Amino acid sequence: MSLARSEIDAAPQIAGFLDIGTNSVRLMVVRLEPDRSWSTITLQKESVRLGEGEFGAKSNLQPAAMDRAALVCRSFADLARTRGAQTVVAVATSATREAANRATFVRRLRDEAGLDVRVVSGQEEARLIFLGVLSRVHLGERRALVVDIGGGSTEVALGDSTGADYLDSLRLGAIRLTGEHPEASSGAPVTGKVYEAMRRRVQVDAARIQRHLAGERIDVAIGTSGTIRNLASVVVRALRRGTPQRIDTLSRGEVRKVARMLRTLSLEERRAVPGLNPSRADIVVAGAAILDALMEDLDLAEIQAVAECGLREGLVVDHLARGVRDASPDAPTVRERSVLQLARACAFDETHARHVSGLALELFDSAGGAGLHRYGDEQRELFEHAALLHDIGTFLSYSDHHVHSSYLIRHADLLGFDENETATMAATALFHRKASPGTRHPAFAELDRPTRKAVRLLSVLLRLAEYMDRSHAGAIAHAALRADGPGTLVLEVRPAKDWHLERWRLENRRGAIEKGLGRTLTVDALEP
Repeated sequence: MSLARSEIDAAPQIAGFLDIGTNSVRLMVVRLEPDRSWSTITLQKESVRLGEGEFGAKSNLQPAAMDRAALVCRSFADLARTRGAQTVVAVATSATREAANRATFVRRLRDEAGLDVRVVSGQEEARLIFLGVLSRVHLGERRALVVDIGGGSTEVALGDSTGADYLDSLRLGAIRLTGEHPEASSGAPVTGKVYEAMRRRVQVDAARIQRHLAGERIDVAIGTSGTIRNLASVVVRALRRGTPQRIDTLSRGEVRKVARMLRTLSLEERRAVPGLNPSRADIVVAGAAILDALMEDLDLAEIQAVAECGLREGLVVDHLARGVRDASPDAPTVRERSVLQLARACAFDETHARHVSGLALELFDSAGGAGLHRYGDEQRELFEHAALLHDIGTFLSYSDHHVHSSYLIRHADLLGFDENETATMAATALFHRKASPGTRHPAFAELDRPTRKAVRLLSVLLRLAEYMDRSHAGAIAHAALRADGPGTLVLEVRPAKDWHLERWRLENRRGAIEKGLGRTLTVDALEP
């Protein structure tokens, strides 16, 4: 396919991509070419142990860990900008998404490093990692199982050259599993009993993955994490007496052999093992137990450990794909496919949902013209998705279906969205009927101040759009808001058929709408 002249003439762009993990913070600065190829300018990595001491009863990021992570993130962001990055895309994974004080940490990164950090779900993390593999590995006709063992979680994805069709995330990583078995980090060798206990813990958590993948074709297994790369490096250097390559293949027998060798050493002895990063010596046995158990349960004879191939690279691919979407607006995005898949899984009334969504967007656009907001495309897109999903809770029961809708949106692991975006859509759906947004509601209280302000308006506009399809008959074809003097709005509706039920609902709920908008409201019916 030939490129447009504007693409050919366009200048390359520099962008930074930051992965804030449970164990390490990783930075990649790249040059993005007009043809959507890219090249690496610099790679940086620093171990910060953000999840250290977190995975207990309170699930809080510890002050010292946040200090370390904030310092590194600020330094990496400055480095990226010094190298010419106009954009720095930052995501945080397991340690941050599970922390009760994550909002404090994210706010701190915004204030101190100028980073707008997206907190991603486990399945979204798995999707991005698989994209990273596709950027570095030619699969051809092969189906690949990708395993990434992080500090707090382990991501598993299965797919082919077109993308992943199975995604999962275990709340189990090398730091977390080590913390559950203090004997493994005491400095002494790890006994066979403790190692087997760690393996059994993994097998219990991974049982669902084993069930889902039973009978699936797996042509190649790929490991992308630092844990797997370190194990491969030890195998190559200490067992094979060779030199690690960009791709090193480990057999299941070699994984068990290196695990046995490492666990029989003291912590100090492990730090001196050729090929092992000394900073991983205290958690590598737990990482080996995870890989060992997964390879056994999934009947993997071998796994390829691939260098520089993971979340950071996936972020680049995803960023470029969003640019393609801007150039080709008719192409469905991963977000649109994920939203529609959830909606159809809940057997939603698609005709009603699409009509309400259309009316809601008309209200959003006209509300901007009427001076109610200055939101742009990002907030408009989230509002559109929330409107499409606002009634999916009726799948469980009509009574309080707005509560069920909010729960399903919040916990469905919608792909392509970060945690704040998902929370925004869930809260908008929650408040489209009955109660108005308020900090007494946990779903509203968890949002930051700018997002709360947006949800207050978006939920009112969605409520208004819902009222205008009360009969589910498409009685009102179009609607718009316009200012009519200080403190006054006019809702212009263009009926397509008899709309007495919608008219009654609008009049009956006028007070609630006026309170939400902070304006008096009149309804003006235009000619059909």
